[in-house]
Amino acid sequence: MSVLSPLEIIMLLCFGAAWPFSIWKSYTSRSNAGKSFWFLLVIFIGYVAGTLHKLFYSFDAVIWLYVLNGAMVFVDMLLYARNAAIVRSSCVTTISSHHVKARAGGKKMGRAKNSV
Repeated sequence: MSVLSPLEIIMLLCFGAAWPFSIWKSYTSRSNAGKSFWFLLVIFIGYVAGTLHKLFYSFDAVIWLYVLNGAMVFVDMLLYARNAAIVRSSCVTTISSHHVKARAGGKKMGRAKNSV
């Protein structure tokens, strides 16, 4: 067992404090505006690497902060996937409803032939 590093603990607590807000925003907005899946993935890989380092080279109680932060990032990644599906579904629904409305009127979309 190694000695706990107060600076490492402070760093992980500060990073960890931001994730609940990010998760709440993702959950309530149902949008990925301002988010990047690749950014989330890089952060997640960093937390996994930190966890593995603690597990194999420097085991102490700080490992639980890495696990907790990694879990929160993973939840945000799942919400990113959910929100992408919601946005994709709403785009298809919108396009389909516009197409149905245009066909129901019997008119083609676009310019009239004899317009000046």
